[in-house]
Amino acid sequence: MSTWHTIHKENVLNELKTTPEGLLDGEAEARLKEHGPNRLEEKRRKSPLKMLLQQFTETMVVILIVAALLSLFLGKTTEAVAILIIVLLFGFLGFIQEYRADRAMAALNRMVVPKVRVRRAGKVKEIAATELVPGDIVELEAGNVVPADLRVLDAFNLKIQEAALTGESEPIDKSDELITKEDAPLGDRRDMAYMGTVVTYGRGVGITVATGMRTELGKIADMIGSVETGKTPLQEKLDKLGKMLALFGAAAAALIFAVGVLSGETAADMFLTAVSVAVAVVPEGLPAVVTITLALGSQRMLRRNALIRKLPAVETLGSVTMICSDKTGTLTENKMTVTVMELPEQTVEIPPAARLETDATTAGNLDFALAISVLCNDATHERGVDSETEQVIGDPTETSLLIAGAKRGITKEELYEALPRVNEVPFDSNRKRMSTIHKLNGDLPDYFHAFQDDSFLLCCKGAPDSLLSVSNFVWVNGEQVPLDTGWRDKILDANSNLAKNGMRVLGLAFRKLSAPGSDTDVEQELVFVGLAGIIDPPRQEVKVAVEQCRLAGIRPVMITGDHPLTAAAIGRELHFSDQSEAITGERLQKADEQELADLATKTSVYARVSPEDKLRIVNALQQKGEVVAMTGDGVNDAPALRKADIGVAMGITGTDVAKEAADMVLLDDNFATIVAAVEEGRVIFDNLLRFIKFSLAGNLGKVIVMLIAPLFGMVVALQPLQLLWLNLLTDGLLGLGLGTEPAEKDTMSRPPRNPAEGALRKQDFPQLAIVGVTIAAVSIGLAVYYYNPSDPEDLTWQTMIFATIGFSQVFQALALRSSGHSAFAISTNPLMAIVAVSAIALQLLVIYLPGLEGFFRLVPLSAEDLLISIAAGSLVFVVVKLEKRFLSR
Repeated sequence: MSTWHTIHKENVLNELKTTPEGLLDGEAEARLKEHGPNRLEEKRRKSPLKMLLQQFTETMVVILIVAALLSLFLGKTTEAVAILIIVLLFGFLGFIQEYRADRAMAALNRMVVPKVRVRRAGKVKEIAATELVPGDIVELEAGNVVPADLRVLDAFNLKIQEAALTGESEPIDKSDELITKEDAPLGDRRDMAYMGTVVTYGRGVGITVATGMRTELGKIADMIGSVETGKTPLQEKLDKLGKMLALFGAAAAALIFAVGVLSGETAADMFLTAVSVAVAVVPEGLPAVVTITLALGSQRMLRRNALIRKLPAVETLGSVTMICSDKTGTLTENKMTVTVMELPEQTVEIPPAARLETDATTAGNLDFALAISVLCNDATHERGVDSETEQVIGDPTETSLLIAGAKRGITKEELYEALPRVNEVPFDSNRKRMSTIHKLNGDLPDYFHAFQDDSFLLCCKGAPDSLLSVSNFVWVNGEQVPLDTGWRDKILDANSNLAKNGMRVLGLAFRKLSAPGSDTDVEQELVFVGLAGIIDPPRQEVKVAVEQCRLAGIRPVMITGDHPLTAAAIGRELHFSDQSEAITGERLQKADEQELADLATKTSVYARVSPEDKLRIVNALQQKGEVVAMTGDGVNDAPALRKADIGVAMGITGTDVAKEAADMVLLDDNFATIVAAVEEGRVIFDNLLRFIKFSLAGNLGKVIVMLIAPLFGMVVALQPLQLLWLNLLTDGLLGLGLGTEPAEKDTMSRPPRNPAEGALRKQDFPQLAIVGVTIAAVSIGLAVYYYNPSDPEDLTWQTMIFATIGFSQVFQALALRSSGHSAFAISTNPLMAIVAVSAIALQLLVIYLPGLEGFFRLVPLSAEDLLISIAAGSLVFVVVKLEKRFLSR
């Protein structure tokens, strides 16, 4: 039953067949057998072996495995071993990433408290939280973690911090008063306490209504376990590319096999040639380069305070079209702050600066109001040994008032010397106010000059309407005047305006006393002083980050469990939306899938949403073709973090559950870091596309050489081992250099790449063809020139093809570098210079080093032939530059 909050507590006791004295031990044991232990069950996880095997099912990897087996079948052990090493490297790196990421359920279980105080047979005893059963009576006090879902039976100033579950930034006042609305959001169910939340103030008693997986936390655990995570955009694009290459390779191999057999060559020789062509098509270095490029990118992100937990997430960030962000602690500081004091005839803005300066006229009224809020306060402001360190302890609302007072040099310690507290009337949820009574010792601050002749002072704070009901006067410029209808309307209007701006509003009042009474009768004929507007303020840097998102074509969306007015106000201030209202979870729950999809496309601020709502929003956006990043820090965010294309958790305030469910963790909890990560992701995606174009154009050139060479009598233009070397040298080494290119100037001023597009667009294919044909033309041209049919032992022609293709791809890589800087600008990417020189050196090594040239079936070239080969290769550089300059535009 999920509507316990709507049932009278007496009926709850009857429903669960228990009493306020608790269950009998025998009954508790029977219920434990019936309901099971009070813990979260872990879904059956994927076995490590299954994880490992799945790494080898990607199309590109399967093609490489087939190529290795064919090479082994034909006796080409060297080729087979080289390919399999690449495959294993790729597989194990992917396995390690997935294995480390699959721990969200374990983190949830760590949230469950080990011990709990329950009433059993009229006695209070401490038992393991796992032994708790429905019907158990649980006692709570400040500092306790709520062990199960409870219906509150008694509450004594009970406040519970539910931010991790609901997103509400403030602790919630709890009471035993019935909530009549069945579909009330979790944050509004004040007669309930939920598993995993924390008691911050007061004490209470509750009856256990749900344990284990039946709790709200359990429902989240179930959602996390059931969320299916799809492939990343990069994985999908590479998978499609792999299938395309497989078809192309098979077609090219079949074609050359048929042409050769029809030309009179033996089937065995042509089968070897066909395998060579298939090997030439597949970029063996692609999986390794992708993995290494993503790993290097994740290291760069770490330097920018973004910790990548799953490698593909690096690239996914570059494709993001929507960022769905939690509010509390992500967009805001997660620190309640007084931002405005609304006084009679005056409105005083409280800036974030450590010191608040004001004119003399304002100073007296402001200081008096702040002093009232500091005196009527149970929080403490502790200073360290050195004056630099300090700590504020207590309820977030009360600590915000202490900090506001400190900005004017008003401290509780100094005030208590002049006005020590001698009595109090504690807060309760019926009166919605609290009062403290202070003795006036005579040596008072200047702003208390009007009280020199009085004995005691009552200071009161609470809900404005509650204070107005017991106030007869208003404090105006150091004098009390009657609280007439005009003043009452002004105060109510000011209260309404502050609330519309998403603030929590507290009223402040006082009364002179002759004796320190302690009952609520003293809260009469108060003098109303003013209003304090308190809010969890937005982070200063977030507004700039939101604008950068919009410039980059990314739509930011706020999804929070906080109050709608607060969410809408923060949304307007940060330019998420100019809407006056936020869409609530209640509205979402009534919407069907079509209406939800329509809402998702135009709504930028959601409030009072449940974990299920967050999941539905993310799913609706993904159905619309959006690539969604979801940020969050609470348990309630975990299912959506898991479902999103990329989940981003907060490193400082984030729960373990959120971090384990996420793909990326922000070490500084800074929304602006996401923008930096998006930029890095775009750079990586650009580099991977650059590498894919480089690899495919080069491989196309090799295939054309293999197909055309037989027409000139050169049956097998390149041996399989030579092709594998060229692929690893160019696709691997040079590809790594291309994969580390820096950002171009327009990286964050262009829209995200269309998620529906493949790795290659239509306009890319003519570019690939031009470059591939150029590489083939210069290589075949030189081979024809050097080929001597009368001397089949002279392999100079084959060495020229081998050398020219290698040098061509070095120049091709240099030409394909970012358009924002010179192809030979070493300072922008020193690694590119290193790999280019290394590629040339390795190419020369296999041609000239004794033993290696025989292993590769090559012959040493003369200096003149080598220069001709290099010059021919440089033509590719010119063609690529001309193509980029004219055809690409």
